[in-house]
Amino acid sequence: MNQEDSEMKQGEQVPLALVQTKRSFSIVWVVPIIALLIGGWLTFKAMSEKGPVITIAFETADGLEADKTKIKFKDVAIGKVTKIVLSQDHSGVIVTAEMSKDSEAYMKDKTQFWVVRAQVAAGEVSGLGTLLSGAYIGCNPSNEGQWADHFTGLEKPPLITADMPGRHFLLHSQQLGSLDRGAPVYYRGIKVGQVVDYDYDLDRDGVDIKIFVKGPFHEKVYQNSRFWNASGVNLTMDATGINLDTQSLVSIMLGGVSFDLPEHRDRADQAEAERVFKLFKDRKSIEEKTYAIKRYYLMYFDQNVRGLSAGAPVEMKGIHMGEVIEVKLEINRETQQVRIPVLIMVEPERVDVLITDEGAFINPQDKREEILGDKGLGYDLAKAVEKGLRAQLKTGNLLTGQLYIDVDFYPEAPPATADMSGVYPVIPTIPTPLEQITESVAQIVKKVETIPFDKIGQDLQVAVKALGVTLAEIKTISGQVNQETIPKVNAALDRLQATLQGVEATLGPDSALNYNARKVTDELSLTIRSLRSLLEYLERDPQALILGKEGVKK
Repeated sequence: MNQEDSEMKQGEQVPLALVQTKRSFSIVWVVPIIALLIGGWLTFKAMSEKGPVITIAFETADGLEADKTKIKFKDVAIGKVTKIVLSQDHSGVIVTAEMSKDSEAYMKDKTQFWVVRAQVAAGEVSGLGTLLSGAYIGCNPSNEGQWADHFTGLEKPPLITADMPGRHFLLHSQQLGSLDRGAPVYYRGIKVGQVVDYDYDLDRDGVDIKIFVKGPFHEKVYQNSRFWNASGVNLTMDATGINLDTQSLVSIMLGGVSFDLPEHRDRADQAEAERVFKLFKDRKSIEEKTYAIKRYYLMYFDQNVRGLSAGAPVEMKGIHMGEVIEVKLEINRETQQVRIPVLIMVEPERVDVLITDEGAFINPQDKREEILGDKGLGYDLAKAVEKGLRAQLKTGNLLTGQLYIDVDFYPEAPPATADMSGVYPVIPTIPTPLEQITESVAQIVKKVETIPFDKIGQDLQVAVKALGVTLAEIKTISGQVNQETIPKVNAALDRLQATLQGVEATLGPDSALNYNARKVTDELSLTIRSLRSLLEYLERDPQALILGKEGVKK
């Protein structure tokens, strides 16, 4: 059996054993898996909460440090500086900052960044906290504009933040004057805003001044409002006199701008934001009307024009008509004659032109442009000169010596014609009143010089000698008169006195003649009263003249 079993085993294949291993979870893997899950969750949370990474370009990194300097808005940290490198052209620095997640919506191209440091500007002290904590980057977020991750930092902090109610306006001026960033803006003496920034305008060849008027005072800015420079002390000394104007002590030190409506002007619609206004030089200037038509004339003076300068007024009958534009000096090389050409500007719209319409004078406003088109002063210049139109220098201020030009009619002036051949029409001139007096005195002196005082002196000496002889003869005669005539004169005076005493006795108040005269006068008065009574009775009863006076009935 053992042999058979051995043969069977040799003929059959013995099956292979299948070994299976049973795997079971080991507790050792719990900790790594939990750590992996926590790490993944933290990574996801960090990525989801991570804010945008931005770059800011500054001119200098003064006070900034990587991993330390913060970015703040209203003293709340919304970012942190992570890296500071030089720009490619080495003109500044590039600051890389990591912002918070909630600030991502405000990363627009109109958002502003600047470095806050301790400073004193426009009379205000700011940023003193940075002396201990160090500088930080201020942020003025905006939700307007396109999303951006690169910004150009401001070198000066903005004075107005985006959340402050109000409006920005733009003022245009020929010069900045004493205005500076932070200078106050006044409305009727109340500070309602400040100057935000200024820049030079190449196109307009002037200065653009950006101001901010806070609410609700921005509603007081109308389309016809006027702004003027209230900076410092405005002292003017011209042909009209001396004028002193100032706004406040703060404006004297820091400068300022004021605005209001001109007097007797109705308010227009409210001015929209960023509207451009003209900045007038002073309060008085806003009341002046603006005129579109301007005419230029030339006049020549031979006298001294010291005190006449550009801007001096041109008047007619005391009414402002224009101003002096330019004063020059001309010398003729051949004749060596010196004259002073003065170019003036006249605004003919200041004149109300009257024309006749069937004998009546009217003021045709609808034909104003047509009438003033080529007339200049409102009438034909050639005809006006023929009627005596002349220009004359006059003193406007005795204290300052300022001169002005007076244009008026002088019918007795020497004949002249208006020269229209040049670029500008020429108005003839006459000397000043003082020069006229001087010329008259000079003519009198010339006439006096022609008098032969030497011959008159000789004749006078002869006359004095003859007069001396005559006086000696009169003295001799008077001596004789005194000795021979005075006794007779005294006797005559005595007789005259006696005669006057007799007249007084005859006509005096106690004389018989005076008594009789009074008595006659009394009787005459009584007679007149009786006649008056008779006439009155006859007037009441005329028939009494015929029938007689009726008796009294008993």
